[in-house]
Amino acid sequence: MPFPQLTIHRRDRGNRALITLAGEIDLESALLVRTALALCLRDGIRTVDVDLTPVTFCDCSGLNAFLYAAQKTAEAGGTLRLHHPPPTLGLILDFTGCGFLLRGPPPGHLAPPLGDVPAPTTEAPPHRPVPLGSVLSGDAR
Repeated sequence: MPFPQLTIHRRDRGNRALITLAGEIDLESALLVRTALALCLRDGIRTVDVDLTPVTFCDCSGLNAFLYAAQKTAEAGGTLRLHHPPPTLGLILDFTGCGFLLRGPPPGHLAPPLGDVPAPTTEAPPHRPVPLGSVLSGDAR
């Protein structure tokens, strides 16, 4: 079995982490993503920013990993935000209507340098809030 084509870099700053993913996120590599994000919670991180700039592909397996991590992070009193998702993930987020749960600041905001952790967003989501559990179980209406 070939190794997943994904690299993960984590940079912590207090109770905040910047996770930079590079490569492809699919069924084979989604478990790596899920594990990396779970380790953040285990280590006391409560604000997780995920930079997807170097990601070339992400399917619904990756979305599921991000939604699960966002739910667990929210349950722990934290937040998880995706920044610069690749077009494939952007389409999936738009199609499923759950992008507001995971996306960082809207387009037009200046992105921080790659090594800096983005400031938390205080803007209201563009859609009505839906509990993550409802989205994951398919009960969101």
